[in-house]
Amino acid sequence: MTAPAEPLRYAILGSGAVGGLYGAMLAKSGCEVHFLLHSDFDHVRENGLRIDSVQGDFVLESPQVYQSVESMPKCDVVIVALKSTRNALLDEWLPQVTAEKGVVLTLQNGLNVEADVRRTIPAGHVLGGCCFLCSNKVGPGHIHHLDYGRIAFGAYQEPGVDRSWAESVGHRIEADMKSAGIDANWNDDLAKTRWRKLMWNIPFNGLSVVLDASTDRIIGSQPGRELAMQLISEVHAGAAACGVEIDQKAIRATMEHTETMVPYDSSMRLDFLAKRPMEVEAIFGNPLRAIGDQASQIAPSISMLYQQLAFFDEAICRDA
Repeated sequence: MTAPAEPLRYAILGSGAVGGLYGAMLAKSGCEVHFLLHSDFDHVRENGLRIDSVQGDFVLESPQVYQSVESMPKCDVVIVALKSTRNALLDEWLPQVTAEKGVVLTLQNGLNVEADVRRTIPAGHVLGGCCFLCSNKVGPGHIHHLDYGRIAFGAYQEPGVDRSWAESVGHRIEADMKSAGIDANWNDDLAKTRWRKLMWNIPFNGLSVVLDASTDRIIGSQPGRELAMQLISEVHAGAAACGVEIDQKAIRATMEHTETMVPYDSSMRLDFLAKRPMEVEAIFGNPLRAIGDQASQIAPSISMLYQQLAFFDEAICRDA
């Protein structure tokens, strides 16, 4: 099957640091984009969506914004940029906003988050992607894009499932994103892409919370560097245990990319400081469960960090 020739209609579920940035860039380039908003709705409707970016600042005037999925049109591409801690909402939302032949692209952190989408979306219509960027929501309708910005995405891989439709639409999404100035790249190996992103997410999200430190402070101290390197190496070994082979050079490259990154507070640290639920299960629990019984031998430091973060997260959820 081939994707329809008419322009794709996009929905953004989660219009924050990731969805707000990429959705605004798509809309600025001329794509039809519909944003689901909650507390920011009135502000964005009146003032637009403000993007301060290393690629150039702009304000998206009069974006198409909604307070509920019930009022949104059916869309060809639904981009899920919510925190994975809110994925229970997808069971209700996705059927209401996804067109009959539509696809869902989840740009969430962690491993196997696509399974949450598949509960309500047909096989062969699910895409997953990883965002390699530094971006924060700094106020109502205000996104600050500090560094990087690449998206690697591909079709969710399920045995025996025809992915030709997802791939066809996916390549059109890639073209739209590139036209919008987004460094988007189609990838045929989504599992490898997700494990590669975990090589950054696990050490620097986790350590930023337990060490109460931004990325520059972690890599700026010898103990912090050694902790990060140990965790990166364990993620690499965990991927191999799951049948995902990543070049050994990626271990060093992860540190080098972080060294050149602007000082950055991870999303998990920002959630922790704001006393919001953290993405502990998607980023830590799911990979450890994928490794299985070997986790305590292959990833002992990740296992310990997971328990520490789960302890903090339990307290946050209890006190909420």
